[in-house]
Amino acid sequence: MKRRNFIAGLAGVTLASAVSSFAAEPSQVAVTMDDPHTAETPRMSAQERNRAILDALGKHSNLKAALFVCGKRVDNEPGKRLLGEWNDRQHIIANHSYSHPYFHSKRISVEEFIEDIRRGEAVIKDFSRFRKLFRFPFLKEGDTIEKRDRLRAYLRERGYRNGHVTIDASDWYIDDRLRERLKKEPDADTAPYRDFYLKHIWDRATFYNSLVQKVSGYSVKHTLLIHHNLLNAMFLGDLLGMFKSRGWKLIDAENAFQDKFFSKSPAILPAGESLVWALAKQTGKFEGLLRYPAEDSRYEKAEMDRLGL
Repeated sequence: MKRRNFIAGLAGVTLASAVSSFAAEPSQVAVTMDDPHTAETPRMSAQERNRAILDALGKHSNLKAALFVCGKRVDNEPGKRLLGEWNDRQHIIANHSYSHPYFHSKRISVEEFIEDIRRGEAVIKDFSRFRKLFRFPFLKEGDTIEKRDRLRAYLRERGYRNGHVTIDASDWYIDDRLRERLKKEPDADTAPYRDFYLKHIWDRATFYNSLVQKVSGYSVKHTLLIHHNLLNAMFLGDLLGMFKSRGWKLIDAENAFQDKFFSKSPAILPAGESLVWALAKQTGKFEGLLRYPAEDSRYEKAEMDRLGL
């Protein structure tokens, strides 16, 4: 079944069935942001980017996000100042490893991955807003039973919860192409990139929202995965405004992660991806729908090429 037809079908089922409560309450979404860094980009310095992102969150009812920190990108004085600004504004600061290793690689052991988690924690543990949430790099949680289960046991022993994503997306790829364009053409019009970005996120949000209602039987508090990059420094305000204008409720990340949905541990291999994707995979009912990896640059490349972006 085609993805868009599936979504339309889910909408029809919702309207025709007793699950009318979904329509009664707005869908809810929290912002979770990965990989803050201090590298320079076109048009904005690292400090300007950071302030723009924080200001966009502040303008929307002082929304509190979760920042998942890859330690190596901020393990310096400018990085500490960047994290300090997030901490001062009461956003969650969470662990995303130190070196962003690919856990499914045969070249990294469980012990090496655990050491990388510890090293990442050392960079952020002294901030008052540090919370023991861990997000796997690339959302890859283990390609063998041993890797998957040993890491889950380690995180439980250390008091960590999984910083799950429900709405996955490829904003990082749009950002890559935006920066490349601006390097070549500093005065290029960025509005088409904004428009493509908003359309992409809305498509992903409605897809995962429809899927989770079918899989779980109730509407969850979503966690949207986006990145601390130029794209969001420029357009996060537009993105948040889009959700609000289309009837979604913006909620704090701490609120979202309290949803009982985030306690689930899908028994799939390879483990990972969006939690919604993983639970759908576990049912075995959506094999014609669930691409792997769930989100990747190749899914957006052809359309961006066609549009000249």
